[in-house]
Amino acid sequence: MTLPRPLDSRLAALSAALYRALPALLAGLAFLAAWELYVGLSGIKPSILPAPSRIVLQGWLNRAALISNTWPTLGATLGGFALSLAFAFGASILMDFAPFMRRALLPIFIASQTLPLVAIAPLVVLWFGFGLLPKILLVALVTFFPLLVALLQGYESTDRDIAELLNSMKASRWRIFRLARLPSALPYFFAGLRISITYAVVGAIFAEYAGAASGLGIYILNAKNNFRPDLVLAAVVVSAVLTLCLFGLTLLIERLLMPWPPSGERRR
Repeated sequence: MTLPRPLDSRLAALSAALYRALPALLAGLAFLAAWELYVGLSGIKPSILPAPSRIVLQGWLNRAALISNTWPTLGATLGGFALSLAFAFGASILMDFAPFMRRALLPIFIASQTLPLVAIAPLVVLWFGFGLLPKILLVALVTFFPLLVALLQGYESTDRDIAELLNSMKASRWRIFRLARLPSALPYFFAGLRISITYAVVGAIFAEYAGAASGLGIYILNAKNNFRPDLVLAAVVVSAVLTLCLFGLTLLIERLLMPWPPSGERRR
C-alpha cells in the first residue's frame, strides 16, 4: 500500500529536516554529557556550576514561576518587535521614495546603533516608567536596524528591466514599488527578520534588568542575588527556547508567503 502523494512528500521533508538537524543534536547531547560528567567527577559545588540534570530538575520544580515570568517578557518582545517592524517598513518606504531623506536619516539610524544599551536602558526606564512601554521601546531600538537595512537593500535589488517595463507602461511610482520593488525585497526582508528576532528576546530581558516588576530578566536577577545559578540557567534555557520558537515562526511565515525558493538557491 502506497501513501498518498501529499503525505509521502511531507514525510520525506520531515525526514530530510531531521537528518539535517542530527549533527547539531548529537553535538548538543555530547556537550551536555561532558558537562554532566565533569560536574559529577570534579565534585564542584552546585552553587558554582550546576549539572544539566539539576538545571532541568530545578526548572521543572519552579516551572510556575518561570512560566509566569515568561509572559511579560514575551509581551515586551512581541510588542517591541511589532513596533520595530512598523517603523522599519515605514522608514524604508520614506527613504526609498525620497532619496534625500535616506541621506538625512540613515546616518542618524546608524548612530543609534552605537548607543550602549547598558547606558540607554536606565534612562528610558527613568523617562517612561517601569511599565511595558520602555521595554517595547528598547526592543524596537535593538531590532529595527537590521530590518531597515534589509528592506533598503532589497529595494535596490529590483530587476531594472521590470522597473523600466512598468515605467514604459506609465505605471505610477507607488505601483512600481508595489509590483516590483516590494516583491524583490521579500527575501532580504525575511533575512533581516531572522536576524532581528534573535535580538528581540535578549533586548526584552535586558530592558527588564534596567527596571521591571516581573519578567525573565527580573527572575534571573533575583536568582543571581540568591546565589542560584541553577535557576539562572533554567531561565536562560527558557529564553533560548522562546527565541528558537520565534525564529521558527519567522521561517513558517516565510514559507507561507514565499513558497518558492529564492533565485539561484535551493529551498532549505
